[in-house]
Amino acid sequence: SLLLLKYPVVYIHYWPSEKTEYTLRTGQTVERQRYDIYIGESNDIVQRTSEHFNTGKSDNSSWQHGLINNKVSPCIIVIGHEHFNKSFTLDIENRLIEYTLAMTKSVRKPLNGRGNPQNTYYPSTEFNEIFSKIWRKLRKENSELFLTESEITDSALFKASPLKKLMPEQVAAKEQIMLKVRTAYESGQEGQLIFVQGEAGTGKTVLTTSLFYDLIKRGGEEDETGTIFPKMSCYLMVNHDQQAKVYEQMSERLGLGKGIVSKPTSFINKHSPKDKVDVAFIDEGHLLLTQGKMSYRGENQLQDIIDRAKVTVIMFDEYQVLTTEEYWEPEIMDKLKNMSKSQGNYIQLSNQLRMNCAESTTEWINNFILNRKITKFIPDNKGYKVKSFDNPKSLYDAIKDLAGKEDTKLSRIVASYDWEYDANSAPDDRDFWDVKIGDWSLPWNYELEKTMDRKQKRAISHMAWAEQDHTINECGSTFTIQGFDLSYVGVILGPSVKYRDGHIVFDPEKSKNDNVKRNR
Repeated sequence: SLLLLKYPVVYIHYWPSEKTEYTLRTGQTVERQRYDIYIGESNDIVQRTSEHFNTGKSDNSSWQHGLINNKVSPCIIVIGHEHFNKSFTLDIENRLIEYTLAMTKSVRKPLNGRGNPQNTYYPSTEFNEIFSKIWRKLRKENSELFLTESEITDSALFKASPLKKLMPEQVAAKEQIMLKVRTAYESGQEGQLIFVQGEAGTGKTVLTTSLFYDLIKRGGEEDETGTIFPKMSCYLMVNHDQQAKVYEQMSERLGLGKGIVSKPTSFINKHSPKDKVDVAFIDEGHLLLTQGKMSYRGENQLQDIIDRAKVTVIMFDEYQVLTTEEYWEPEIMDKLKNMSKSQGNYIQLSNQLRMNCAESTTEWINNFILNRKITKFIPDNKGYKVKSFDNPKSLYDAIKDLAGKEDTKLSRIVASYDWEYDANSAPDDRDFWDVKIGDWSLPWNYELEKTMDRKQKRAISHMAWAEQDHTINECGSTFTIQGFDLSYVGVILGPSVKYRDGHIVFDPEKSKNDNVKRNR
């Protein structure tokens, strides 16, 4: 009891709020209880609990008032440990908030403000072990609310969380960008382009969300010098349906505001160069269009966004351009990079954060992807597995087995775009557009959704494709899974990918993607 009453603790208030529906991989829709939850930390839990009660009596807009007014008694959990100090409890609080943000199945909405991740402290090396013990006890208390750690950490919302503790390279980039944005705002500078270059897995998305979140939440707060941090109009966009869905959900659950997350075309159509926003963030900038397409009538989305923002922050990976409409002529790319460099706004991210593997494995994969060569032996290391299969059925069986386990639930099959697909029509001779190799076949992504009723579709509408249970029975494409992390991915290389004279070559004529056949 002394640990709880005399030393720093973390506490949780939670109570039932609503019931929601969730569709299983079998297609069955089940009902789940969801909760509202508040997480905090304090050096004096008795005094802090009293403060919450008094806030409920005096502030009609507070979550505490809602409980008192509706005569709801929340469950209260107080967490103490002999190694807790102020920094430790702040980190525990931050991790718990980060988890609740991603617990969409069981938490209606986290009620906390901004997290506060700490730097190194004693005994930070014990953090992960102590936190896992805490989480196991929380699951014993209420497993319906406190989901398994793997279910949380595998979610796209968790992977994109702005509450993550950044690595040193990301911290340095964030500090540089925050300073540039604030300086530009206070001095009235316009036309600033902050260009962040980094390959897949270097932490661009988390850096984006961390910056976006902090600029909005810090607006109006005093900084360490007593200066009020300016309130800025911030917008976040990405030209990818699945990623946009994740960011919209993140913005809603964190209470950042409505209409500030969109796809680039929507942003361009809604804003004018005559009334510029303060900051425009672009994730997956390589997916921006460089020619007109459908509702976009311009010639270059990045330039149109720069024209509508005082500061534009773009995350870019030149190796992930997917279509001819996204192709960047070298002279245009060089012009934009040089513009950024001349302003002192060019940042390179190089540390690989996604792949927990030996350097030899990274070299093998880079040799395969960038140099189009296959070295004789696939490196073997404990943290990362690379395995080849002789046939698609063996590959699919292995991935499906992994997807059935809690720790590797987010495992899916994807394929190169070498089999027919038309979202606007049905095939003549079979039920679904599918990937078919010999006697084996698997429906393309979103095909199984056509068999669902309205209730089932509504239950998965807020989820990214890879997080929907039934999609283990589908085959994803480059366009479905781009930018997402999976536990394991089974990749089917179709007829357009060939091996000739010791090199990998591409045969556009074997592809079913018209975009790779256009001469641009």
